[in-house]
Amino acid sequence: MASKGGGKGLTPYQGNRRCFGEFSCPQCDRTWVSANSWADMGQQCQDCKINVYPHTQRKLEKPEGLDGVIDTQKHHPQHLCEKCKKLGRYCRDRY
Repeated sequence: MASKGGGKGLTPYQGNRRCFGEFSCPQCDRTWVSANSWADMGQQCQDCKINVYPHTQRKLEKPEGLDGVIDTQKHHPQHLCEKCKKLGRYCRDRY
């Protein structure tokens, strides 16, 4: 996944597409993953309520072994997503 060099930006990925992110709260050590990770956008820790930026980001890929089935109905906590809050809507909607 393309990223800016020189350590610029708040996240490893600096593109304009959604990607897969891995998060780790520095305050409570809670970890989570999200297929709704964006450049320079964080997600709030559901326990501490602090904004956390992903430490790892990579291209979205179809899961293996499930015939490429992706659960598009999986809950995305919009109230914890910086991108959703900035847009004022679900960050995966394209309108």
